Amino acid sequence: MTTTASKVLDRVLVLEMVRVTEAAAVAASTLVGRGDEKAADAAAVEAMRAALNELYMDGTVVIGEGERDEAPMLYIGEKVGSAIGKGPKIDIALDPLEGTTICATAGPNSLAVLAIAEEGGLLNAPDVYMEKIAVGPGYPDGIIDLDKSPTENIKAVAAAKGVDPSQIIACVLDRPRHEKLIAELRGLGVGIMLIGDGDVAGVIATTNPDTTIDIYMGSGGAPEGVLAAAALRCVGGQFKGRLIFRNDDERARAAKWGVTDLDKQYDLTELAKGDCIFAATGVTDGSLLAGVKRKGGKMTTESVVMRASSGTVRWVKGEHRLG
Repeated sequence: MTTTASKVLDRVLVLEMVRVTEAAAVAASTLVGRGDEKAADAAAVEAMRAALNELYMDGTVVIGEGERDEAPMLYIGEKVGSAIGKGPKIDIALDPLEGTTICATAGPNSLAVLAIAEEGGLLNAPDVYMEKIAVGPGYPDGIIDLDKSPTENIKAVAAAKGVDPSQIIACVLDRPRHEKLIAELRGLGVGIMLIGDGDVAGVIATTNPDTTIDIYMGSGGAPEGVLAAAALRCVGGQFKGRLIFRNDDERARAAKWGVTDLDKQYDLTELAKGDCIFAATGVTDGSLLAGVKRKGGKMTTESVVMRASSGTVRWVKGEHRLG
């Protein structure tokens, strides 16, 4: 049976989401390796906003570039679409340029990312940090838990795979705040893939056996957590997240967006529920997608689009004429 959510999202074609992420990726790609994070991000934001405003929908940005006083475009609460007040109501989580530093330095795994769901389907996460842990599909439910220590989680995953903890590979953001986590993992003999940025791609990598990554651990942006959860809803896997509040200002920000339980551990379906669509286009080459390429008067893009209700994953290679 087709759910109400599915009927709503049917009106916003899956491939339209790819066109939106393609637009952002292409715009950002002109600034790859130029060392200007702000300019690359601004180009991606402007292109994504313009593409969203061409779609027949009444869209609300629930995960964006920040709050209205901090971001001139695609801020949390901004309305987008060509049918505001009359089109299907859609919640949108987006990161026009996931990995701004990566793009500026021409590193791997910079993406343009977008997730949509019916109204109320995506958590209105404040722009704070989130403690995260994720694994791909095929494990018993509840195998990971933020209330357990890293050692306990690693041993649980290793036992489920039938291997020693030393055979597990964890993906962790390379940040000073993770020194204790890294030391604990290395004490178990765990292999660690450190990434400089781009934790949406890091979480999704747990679903692809070719990456050899078994588990994602550590803290990163809460908005990226919601985006990653939407992707896992589509392809399978488990994700746990808990918001981190460092001061009273961040706690007040959470209250503004309706977060009342500050210690809550969010499950996958609490971050992204109902039917949802996730799309991403590569800006630079990475483990998930190839980046934008220009050659001989043409430009190529590589994207992925996933849908939770059908479990389908489409890989889209685009060829565009320059100019």
